[in-house]
Amino acid sequence: MLTLFSTLISFLMGGLPKILDFFQDRSDKKHELELAQMQIARELEMRKLGFEAQERVEHVHTQQLEIETKSNEKVSLIAAQQAEMQAIYAHDTALNEGTSQWMKNLRASVRPVITYGFFFLLVGIDCALIYHGLSTGVGFQDMADQLWDDETQALFASIIAFHFGGRAFGK
Repeated sequence: MLTLFSTLISFLMGGLPKILDFFQDRSDKKHELELAQMQIARELEMRKLGFEAQERVEHVHTQQLEIETKSNEKVSLIAAQQAEMQAIYAHDTALNEGTSQWMKNLRASVRPVITYGFFFLLVGIDCALIYHGLSTGVGFQDMADQLWDDETQALFASIIAFHFGGRAFGK
């Protein structure tokens, strides 16, 4: 149970930003729907009162303001994203100046190196314990129970799920 839970949590942590974006998008759409319903209710009320012509002028003006506001927001968002990307590229360029290709490759491989490191550490410890168990006459079932317990399964599953989960959500 612990293995399944830790695997699921590790996999989802790699995709947490995508999940948060999904909920934000859903909230934005709900808000836009509520605004549209309020606008329709206001339009019906204005028609009842006989201010249809005035309402049309206000509606056109409101639509123009909304279009301008949305356009300004989109332009601001695009400008902010562009500035952020330029800053990231400038930072990466500054880091890469005077750095060897070996160091660049090492910096790009942090997640795989950690994953491989923990994997080989686990294999090394298991091999040493198997050797010790065989040299002291411990049975295979007893060694298997000791080497592959719930905590080891949870640790191994978390590492692998985080590595591949981050890659899956990144695409």
